Amino acid sequence: MAQQATLQVASRTRTGKGAARALRRQGKVPGVIYGHGRPSEPVAVEGLALVKLLSGISAATAIVDVTVDGRPPVKALIREIQREPLKSDILHVDLYEVKADEKITVSVPIRLVGTPDGVRNFGGVLDQVLHALEIEVLPADIPEHLDLDVTALGIGQALFVRDVPVPKGRVLNAPDLAVCSVVAPRVEEAPAPVVEEPTTAEPELIRKPKPEAAEGETAE
Repeated sequence: MAQQATLQVASRTRTGKGAARALRRQGKVPGVIYGHGRPSEPVAVEGLALVKLLSGISAATAIVDVTVDGRPPVKALIREIQREPLKSDILHVDLYEVKADEKITVSVPIRLVGTPDGVRNFGGVLDQVLHALEIEVLPADIPEHLDLDVTALGIGQALFVRDVPVPKGRVLNAPDLAVCSVVAPRVEEAPAPVVEEPTTAEPELIRKPKPEAAEGETAE
């Protein structure tokens, strides 16, 4: 069942980088709401209210009741959140309006449940290579996550997209795509012994002194 949340936003007329920076200085986040043939509408969201909302939901799957300027609320998905790379401050939010009777495509996280037999009894390592599934589903039936039981997995065994239970909705990923597997523990090879080469003493260089110049001769 999809999570439910509410959000109040205000329409805005000024757009562009300068207007967006001005909004952020006021503690607001610029955004846009679109979908179902409606013109893309620029909006502004109170930054603290948005942060609080995101802390309590799974943003990829939650249905948000969005009220624009006090008008009747519309249901929307949070399609994209842009963040500042270093501080993680929210720079922009995209809201996509949905209809209750129309299926949409969403990315739903996969949650692995249990400890595999190969990990528990044989020291293997559980490796998850696919973390979400793309599914087509009605908004009200969006799951928060998809649970996959891994307790029976032994060393060298894997689970695939076809093994993930999706009670409602249609999976769009290829069924033979691997989700996770249990791999054997890595055995560290002992370092090869270092063979010391016998040292060969450098031959001593003996220089024969030049004979002293005879009296009356000049040495070169």
